Amino acid sequence: MRAMNAEPEMFTKAVTEACAAARAAAAILASAGAGVRDQALLAAARHLRADATKILDANARDMSGFSGTAAFADRLRLTHERIEAMARGLEDIAALPDPLAGTLAQWTRPNGLVITRIPQPLGVLGMIFESRPNVAADAAAIALKAGNALLLRGGSESFFSVAAIHAAIAAGLREAGLPAACVQVAPTTERAFVGAMLAAAGQIDLMIPRGGKALVERVQREARIPVLAHAEGLNHTYIHAAADFNMAEAILVNAKLRRTGICGATETLLLDAAIADALLPRLIATLAAQNCDFRADERARAIVPALPAAGPDDFDTEWLDAILNIRIVDGLNDALAHIAAHGSEHTAAIVTQDEAAAQTFLAGVASAVALWNASTQFCDGGEFGFGAEIGIATGRIHARGPIGPAQLTTFRYLVRGTGQVRP
Repeated sequence: MRAMNAEPEMFTKAVTEACAAARAAAAILASAGAGVRDQALLAAARHLRADATKILDANARDMSGFSGTAAFADRLRLTHERIEAMARGLEDIAALPDPLAGTLAQWTRPNGLVITRIPQPLGVLGMIFESRPNVAADAAAIALKAGNALLLRGGSESFFSVAAIHAAIAAGLREAGLPAACVQVAPTTERAFVGAMLAAAGQIDLMIPRGGKALVERVQREARIPVLAHAEGLNHTYIHAAADFNMAEAILVNAKLRRTGICGATETLLLDAAIADALLPRLIATLAAQNCDFRADERARAIVPALPAAGPDDFDTEWLDAILNIRIVDGLNDALAHIAAHGSEHTAAIVTQDEAAAQTFLAGVASAVALWNASTQFCDGGEFGFGAEIGIATGRIHARGPIGPAQLTTFRYLVRGTGQVRP
């Protein structure tokens, strides 16, 4: 149902029942073995393809009621190609090594005790996300691969799309002999359901918000359970004085314009003053020809007077659109200082042929992902070899950067003795 005319206690009851089912399903899932989990992912991929028309019809229903920006609409829209990409993502994740297999570490104590650290699932995950319905498939696949059950709550704008995708995932689970409760979707778009999820201490082991700044801040503020935070992508590309101009141009155009609505898109260009006179007009001409708009500081406008002036908040804005902030910087330290002041510790890139400068940048920037001579749009789990990613973690606890199956595990210890007692 899209809405639940209920008292807050009813939402708490609904979340409690969903979490109880998820906990029971997680126990079955963790003991089922990697082969069964992979069978479920492959079956779900087949159902996604078979149900493509149903999914597109559901997406059309969501799109018909949408009235937001063009960039947001692009994130919401599904096509045959995007459904196929979802299916391939499930297959790619199924092909990954089992994150629960093997030994993380082992050592023997002087008293003969053999201590082994092994991976294990986190348990029951909760995820709240906005706009992009394909996140439902990616998140389900990554959670299942790592042996976790998942309770999803998508945005109201993608309600019908997520329900249709979930139906395919559930069909794959049943085909593999696993409980459909391994992956559940909130039956309502009411905000009170989110509140009940955030209060589900002891029922949900980890909460993952994926969306705009307001959503992440609300989850961090209200959650009574651990949160794997996904901050906005205030990403920077710094073109150093020793950059190759052709490479710099190609990287920047891709980083900004390949898909403007993803969190890995570059929002700010930092251009070294030593090459700004020669390179900036060329970059502006190339980007403007592809309908990019700009917000520039005074030094950039002195070089290209037609550039719009940056406002006081522009360098702290995640545009998710064809808008690029531009600032001229006086070398590497100035670039690092700007990123520290305005970045979100998501992704930052340097373009340079100077290895020493690159190493200084990579060591000095605090971003979860730092790149040298590559587009920020590579900050994505699929591109990291994770099959997909459930989000880009920008916090300092547990995991950082793209979150794949291995990042959704924890560990425990096995201790083997021969009769030892503690003195």
